Amino acid sequence: MLLSLIYRVVRCLCGLVPVLVRSDASREAELLVLRHENQVLRRQLGGRPRWGRADRLWFAALSRLIQRRRWAEVFPVTPATILRWHRNLAARKWTFTDRRRPGRPGTRRPVKALMVRMARENPTWGHRRIQGELARLGYTIAASTVWEILHAAGIDPAPLRAGPSWRQFLTAQAHAIIACDLVVVETILLKRLYVLVFIEHGTRRLYLGGVSAHPTGTWTVQQARNLVMDQGERITRLRFVIHDRDPLFTVAFREVFTAEGLRFITTLPWTPRMNAICERVIGTLRRELLDRILILGERHLALVLREYLIHYNGHRPHQSRHQRPPDTATQSTRDTTELNNPRSIRRRPVVAGMISEYHHAA
Repeated sequence: MLLSLIYRVVRCLCGLVPVLVRSDASREAELLVLRHENQVLRRQLGGRPRWGRADRLWFAALSRLIQRRRWAEVFPVTPATILRWHRNLAARKWTFTDRRRPGRPGTRRPVKALMVRMARENPTWGHRRIQGELARLGYTIAASTVWEILHAAGIDPAPLRAGPSWRQFLTAQAHAIIACDLVVVETILLKRLYVLVFIEHGTRRLYLGGVSAHPTGTWTVQQARNLVMDQGERITRLRFVIHDRDPLFTVAFREVFTAEGLRFITTLPWTPRMNAICERVIGTLRRELLDRILILGERHLALVLREYLIHYNGHRPHQSRHQRPPDTATQSTRDTTELNNPRSIRRRPVVAGMISEYHHAA
């Protein structure tokens, strides 16, 4: 619109000149055209001239001062080109500024992301259930639109897409699950030791069942009794116990937890993902402790593990708990701008100096 207005002003001004002096104005216009052409050619030496929008506007305006029969001699372009430029400028005058595509507006990206999020967080929800939830939030969207968006995202819009996976099941029941497994440790003299560990899924709290070079079913039963006695009322909050098919987990071992109202979930052979939390904490034990120290015997291993458990449950941050340790319900936050002196953060070595803990100076 602005360009068309400028063009009309320039053309009107140029149109006044022929009324006054036709011959002189024609000659001056020709000179102006030639001068402008020379300027363009100087800017683009060695190449084909490229006329910009301002150049086209100038030539189209000056064309009114020159007789049409002389256009081919004066202008560096053909008369048809000048006429086409003029038509384009006139067409721009009537072009609407609103260039939206016809039809209903598309669904906004945040709303699409919300639909996909609802579908992934609720596996049993179909596209109509998601449509209803969006309507409750104030977003009126057709069911067919929800179906198309879920289909484009690779999600089946059917009401029942799939059953819960192990990850979804463990996440939903994390507060009521405790898992156990045996860890094998080789001493400095290649004597094999066995460690029974328990971990709560919800709090990530780790328990040491015991250390033995010759574990038996009776030994595992005693470790289970010790755990139940140490937990007291806390054991009543749990509902499931996960363990593998090791023969050391006998019927008597199960009865200790069954008496407290817990149910057992036995993993399938060669499926460590069914006990993923416990397998991961065993890997953490090896990376942070067992692979970095030589174990002398049972007493040494038990001592080192007890020290590590104090660090693990009381200080070590966990991503699933928003970087809080298992024994910490809430954690204070500080502004990074308050850290003026890094020396105010003190280091304390633990577990034979292999692990560092950092605290604010008193």
